[in-house]
Amino acid sequence: MTLLKEKKIAALFRRTRFMRQRVYHSRHPFWVMVQKEVMDSINSWRFIILLGLMLLTTVASLYTAMSNLRSAILDDTATPFVFLKLFTATDGTLPPFITFISLLGPIIGIALGFDAVNSERGRGTLSRLLAQPIPRDYIINAKFVASLLLITVMILTLGLLMTGIGILVTGIPPTPEEFWRIFFFLLVSIVFIGVWLNLAIMFSVRFRQPATSALSGLAVWLFFSLFFSMLVNIIVEATAPAHITDVTQIIGYQGFVQNLLRISPSQLFSEATTTLLVPTIRTLGPITLEQAYGAIAGPLPLGQSLLLVWPQLTGLTAAACIIFGLSYVLFMKQEVRSRS
Repeated sequence: MTLLKEKKIAALFRRTRFMRQRVYHSRHPFWVMVQKEVMDSINSWRFIILLGLMLLTTVASLYTAMSNLRSAILDDTATPFVFLKLFTATDGTLPPFITFISLLGPIIGIALGFDAVNSERGRGTLSRLLAQPIPRDYIINAKFVASLLLITVMILTLGLLMTGIGILVTGIPPTPEEFWRIFFFLLVSIVFIGVWLNLAIMFSVRFRQPATSALSGLAVWLFFSLFFSMLVNIIVEATAPAHITDVTQIIGYQGFVQNLLRISPSQLFSEATTTLLVPTIRTLGPITLEQAYGAIAGPLPLGQSLLLVWPQLTGLTAAACIIFGLSYVLFMKQEVRSRS
């Protein structure tokens, strides 16, 4: 009887091992590479530091919003969107959550992508990967998808964490419209960080040293964060009309200046997120008194706010796709084997 049980257990063990082998061999190579990249990033100190930094900023922004929530509600009693003030309210000591995302989001994207390709080339493992019977574009696509998955999980986790803590502290649950506004805000944040991730991957393909690609990404971020507005001011002073005779001329010129500012991804992100989290914003461009006359004061519905920020979201998505396309073309045209 004991021998029969042992034979049954051995047969069951062989069957289970065979099924595991079948499942393992049936997995697509692309998703195996994605899983490997995700695990490498999660086990690195870089990801732990970035996650700790984002958690710290989330707690700090939540504390700032909670300390100023009562005064913000008393100052604006007309709007029913109280829960959204957790993401926008501040007492002046620390920026709100949307400002933290605008400042730290590019750093997260650059940190996850600046050594995506050149680190493999430096270690000599890129030529080994290309020697395997897999398409060449699986490598750069897997690195992009893995980093974007990490960014998505990180942003959604922080957003839901802030929402949950806000419910526990205030005792006010978000309405369905507030929940969807927060969801679309997190979606825009993921796309915004994805732009900088693709930029870092492109520099990683272009430059052989990770330090050079990291500095290049940080230089572009500093340019759009600090110096781009100065450059726009210089252009405005040089092209300002000397004599203004019509109101439409002023509106057209203000629209020209605003379109110049929208070249920066941070400006697009700021306009999109502010419109989603502050429903009382009804327009993002200059209007005349005749156009504003007769408008009913009140918050916009969610659908109208999405229509208002649709050009900004489209611009961020297009920028991410264009930059990734450039990275893809550069990687596919490089002679990696001879350099590794």
